[in-house]
Amino acid sequence: MTTQKPKVLFLSTGDATRGLIAEGFLRTLTGDRFDVVSAGVKTGALDPLAGQVMKEAGIDISGQKSKSISYSLKQRFGHVIAICDLAKERSPIFPFSLGIVHWNIVDPNSATGLPEQKTEVFRHVRDEIKDKVKQFVADTTKTVASELSIA
Repeated sequence: MTTQKPKVLFLSTGDATRGLIAEGFLRTLTGDRFDVVSAGVKTGALDPLAGQVMKEAGIDISGQKSKSISYSLKQRFGHVIAICDLAKERSPIFPFSLGIVHWNIVDPNSATGLPEQKTEVFRHVRDEIKDKVKQFVADTTKTVASELSIA
């Protein structure tokens, strides 16, 4: 009997920073336990600061590509995580999802100031996403364990 990996969609505004960071963390922290993808209301190139702060954390996301939300409409996801308010507001309905989880994470691209100050904002967002991804994994693991004990 083959079990299908849970599919996770990280949904953000532009899928150039937060979604790609979350996707990178989930892949790195769980290996191949999840089928993970990120998408955005609009698309954009990977923000260089996002790539830089993830490299500082030992994760290379340079190969990840920004995808449009229209890409995600062709798939079924067990978990949809809207990373910001705009993504939640503009999120389409995913009828086969366990529900849309909402994380309101600030867009680091809106940071102002000197380059060092902007980098610190990106690091803060990176760390916040890492904590939320870890919590998601812990919660998902508990849910699967309790479902197995009931069966």
